[in-house]
Amino acid sequence: MLLILFASLAAFTAGFVDAIAGGGGLITIPALLLSGLPPHQALACNKFSSTLGTASAVGSYAAKKLIRFDLAVQGIAFSLLGAALGSVIALHVSPDLLGKILVGLLPFALIVTIIPIDHSKKQPPSIKFWKVAAVCLGIGIYDGFFGPGTGSFLICCFHWLLGLELLKASATAKVLNLASNLASAITFVVHGSVLWSIALPMAIASITGNILGSRFAIHKGNKSVQRFLTFSLFLLTLTLVGKYFLVPNP
Repeated sequence: MLLILFASLAAFTAGFVDAIAGGGGLITIPALLLSGLPPHQALACNKFSSTLGTASAVGSYAAKKLIRFDLAVQGIAFSLLGAALGSVIALHVSPDLLGKILVGLLPFALIVTIIPIDHSKKQPPSIKFWKVAAVCLGIGIYDGFFGPGTGSFLICCFHWLLGLELLKASATAKVLNLASNLASAITFVVHGSVLWSIALPMAIASITGNILGSRFAIHKGNKSVQRFLTFSLFLLTLTLVGKYFLVPNP
């Protein structure tokens, strides 16, 4: 019962943060591993619960017409292709190298969130198409190769390269997150890796957290996304520094 309560609390907190700025997995995965779950079951429970939670956030943002479905639908195919390529690359390149490079790039991602963007500037459809393709393909590769903070990076790129307001960038990124999470969740369910006694309470907590988080973001606007995105990227930085610079490899 204590394990279920702890995992559910982590899922609720992660859902709230993830609905606003991404990075929920940086909370739930360490919590589940700390609880003693094997890595494959921790990943499976997290993916199952976060998929349902993200779906509820998508519903909240869609109801307020904050999602740019034209960009999201356009990017899904490139995200899936990128994830497949990233998985192949992961077989040949050490994740340690990417992790250390990423630590160096994260400060720039933090800066991006505070640089003023001219949202009124229109981009030609052809240029916007290739920007969406490049963003989704590149982050898809990262997701398949490495993974942590994918949603936060999508928000940064949608904001900086496509000129979306942070709130709309977050809402649009959720559609792509949902697509990738759903594919992973189905895989884990088919292989019997989901521990249902933990995953189902986590799913309820994640749905609640995502609904409240998305409503909070809608009510508070772009500033709330900026603050939580900074927190998410800072948490990712601490996670990667600890993993690749402070903890010796076995």
